[in-house]
Amino acid sequence: MPEVRLAEAISALSLSIDIGMGQPLEQGMRTCLIATRLAGLVGLDDIDARRVFYLALLRHVGCTAESEMAASFLGDEIVFRSGAMMLDFTKPSAMFPYVLRTVGAGKSPVGRALQIAKMMAGQKTFMGSFAAVCETGQMLAGRLGFDEVVIAGLAQIFEHWDGKGLPGDVAGEDIVLPARFVAIAELFEGLCRMDGHEAAVDVIRRRSGSAFAPDVTDALCANAEALAAPLEQATVWDDVLAVEPPAGPGGAPGNLTDGEFDDVLMAMADFTDLKSSYTLGHSRGVADLAAAAGRLAGLPAADVTMLQRAGWVHDVGRVGVSTAVWSKEATLSRDDWEKVRLHPYYTERVLTRPAALARLGELASTHHERLDGAGYHRAVPGSVLTTASRILAAADGYRARIEPRPHRSPHTAADAAASLREEARDGRLAPEAVDAVLAAAGQGGGLRSRTQVGGLTEREVEVLRLVARSLSIKEIAKDLTVSPKTVDAHIQHIYTKLGVSTRAGATLFAMEHGFVDRASATA
Repeated sequence: MPEVRLAEAISALSLSIDIGMGQPLEQGMRTCLIATRLAGLVGLDDIDARRVFYLALLRHVGCTAESEMAASFLGDEIVFRSGAMMLDFTKPSAMFPYVLRTVGAGKSPVGRALQIAKMMAGQKTFMGSFAAVCETGQMLAGRLGFDEVVIAGLAQIFEHWDGKGLPGDVAGEDIVLPARFVAIAELFEGLCRMDGHEAAVDVIRRRSGSAFAPDVTDALCANAEALAAPLEQATVWDDVLAVEPPAGPGGAPGNLTDGEFDDVLMAMADFTDLKSSYTLGHSRGVADLAAAAGRLAGLPAADVTMLQRAGWVHDVGRVGVSTAVWSKEATLSRDDWEKVRLHPYYTERVLTRPAALARLGELASTHHERLDGAGYHRAVPGSVLTTASRILAAADGYRARIEPRPHRSPHTAADAAASLREEARDGRLAPEAVDAVLAAAGQGGGLRSRTQVGGLTEREVEVLRLVARSLSIKEIAKDLTVSPKTVDAHIQHIYTKLGVSTRAGATLFAMEHGFVDRASATA
């Protein structure tokens, strides 16, 4: 694996955020370029400029949290998000027409009307989801080693200078400095892309003192033409890497250690799997299983490492497909299937943009290819699939079968193994890859003990696993044969011990520590 800079790895994560937010690729990087250059124009020091740089790339890293809830209210949540960031959501005159245009998009007129009614009735719950989005974004950034200012900024991107933003906790000078630059840069980028920099300036000036800090607004408007010029380029990848501020006085951007790079990839895995309660822990499970199978198959150590890394990020393209599709209990329509078939393509686009990750992206995007050429997205024949690709496909197939899906319960390990062997007999999966994966899976053993992690008791671990599956308090009580009051007390103790305040935050902790490992639970 070539050496990878932190800026390259986080920029790849930013590309995945773009598709999850319904934006064109590099929208986050263009926002980063604008915000960082603006920070330089007003004379921010390297420390604050670096915070601006990374906050811009990470600003929506919590967007996959509560995606199921968002889809239940909005229909296709990605369609809704695609233009929402440019709205002044404090004004009903702007929000209501947008809701009418985007909520329930693609449904029949009656279906759209019902979806809009549901959204309006649940508006308070929907807006309350910002807390979960902020918390998971902050947790992911904390795991990646970013400081308290960047972490605070992730909860303040939608705050307004006048205090009327979301979640409405801070205003004015209490909004951290990097967030003031990133919020205005994001709006400027979107407006420039749509209508040009002069129109963008008109809109932004009108929001000075309400949405945006007056001094930052003045600086941006005074330099709008220069800040907008790079946005005309086909790609800003090299420009963004070039403006990364140094980590310290006289410092130069350094390369990630193997462990640091793995931390970024695991963060991408969890970012991806939060998209649906049905995929929690899936990417980590595929990565571990594929790596174990690779070792059993005699792959060189470097190839095993590559296989594990590809497993972590193989499904990152899933965030570009609406949760309304992933959560369907009914048979998927042709249009739904076309969207599903795109997710390995999105994975490839996200991961092959940085040259240092090209080989990783090529492997990760093959997880749905099949020997008979009937896979996707490329539908290539088996002759071009490497041993690693074949193992990754088998590992993904096994894990998917032992996990629940909206339309079915999880298969037992024995049934999943039989299904994979059938695919091998039919010429879709490689028999040797299937054998290695099934040997690595072991088809036995109970859930490994995870007690004492976070100070949780065995019962609290049970409750946490059910919370992560989005079960209600009543459903958890029924499952564990205890009273709802007891379950509620357990949940409060869990949240306190973990230092979280939302279900999404607890779920992210559960994924990180293996509490949603359904492979063991259903073996």
